[in-house]
Amino acid sequence: MLGASGKLGGRMRILITGGAGFIGSAVARWIVEKTAHRVFVFDKLTYAGNLASLAPIARDSRYTFCKGDVCDAAAVKAAFSDFAPDIVMHLAAETHVDRSIDAPAAFIQTNVVGTFALLEASLAYWRALPAARRSAFRFHHISTDEVFGSLGASGFFSEDTAYAPNSPYAASKAGSDHLVRAWHHTFGLPTIVTNCSNNFGPYHFPEKLIPLTIINALEGRALPVYGRGHNVRDWLFVEDHAEALLLAVLNGAPGSCYNIGASNERRNIEIVEAICDLLDELSPRAAGASHRKLISFVADRPGHDLRYAIDASRIKAELGWKPRHDFSQALRKTVEWYIANRPWWEGLRAGYRGERLGLAI
Repeated sequence: MLGASGKLGGRMRILITGGAGFIGSAVARWIVEKTAHRVFVFDKLTYAGNLASLAPIARDSRYTFCKGDVCDAAAVKAAFSDFAPDIVMHLAAETHVDRSIDAPAAFIQTNVVGTFALLEASLAYWRALPAARRSAFRFHHISTDEVFGSLGASGFFSEDTAYAPNSPYAASKAGSDHLVRAWHHTFGLPTIVTNCSNNFGPYHFPEKLIPLTIINALEGRALPVYGRGHNVRDWLFVEDHAEALLLAVLNGAPGSCYNIGASNERRNIEIVEAICDLLDELSPRAAGASHRKLISFVADRPGHDLRYAIDASRIKAELGWKPRHDFSQALRKTVEWYIANRPWWEGLRAGYRGERLGLAI
């Protein structure tokens, strides 16, 4: 819980892999801005890693950045030696389903091989710690609800749901989840695993539904919607997720798993229409034409899961977490951020214009 000062107690040294990505940078910003802990961001800076997402904390003495690949055992070992973390929060991952359909090898390499390399480095480091620090150490693996497969019209994913990944991305994350579980049960490494629903918010690379829709609309481009837009996702504001992640790693018991979601189920078409309506108000098109006129239905994604929905009752009951943001307010905040921060995303458009990916079957 936050104290009166707005700071969480204690001073931990937290190594964040993938900390220049969307969720990773939100976690880094949250920790530096809301706590007394130190942060060491370890990131390869692939296409979705962006140091500009860390600009708000870049001058803070409790923030350090190191460019490195989780698959590079020597670089990982050096990071552990240099920073001496109390906690590892592992967010480095390839994450986009469409890209995993086109090029699955990168997902296996980063998500599976990279997680294995990080677990091995963490295990060796943890075993060499003094007893008190060894007891306090945590390895936190951040994963996705997509490992559970697809839901029908009813039901929810719980921590006990059987894994049934359907995309190369989901399969790679399922594999990494299983590795983390095995390193805890076989070697005793104190781990936490969290599986989240779809995140949204500021600093999101424009290949996912919400940022792509906002940016395409601001540029007057078509707004592609797969199929008829009836696939359902459970949406979680990234700042709420960042707070939940820190709570889980600080207060969760070793070996625990937590699902994190905000019970915000929406059909994809509803999300796109809501963004259009917000932009009609906040950034009107010429002659008052609605942004909804830009919506274009396209061929569905191969193997597109119908519905995801998270049961987050465990983290709420055991750790007292609940989302702070109402979905509509958070979506408005996100749209306003993209309108106000064009320089952040305009530079990204030089390398990715929102072209369709994941058509290979």
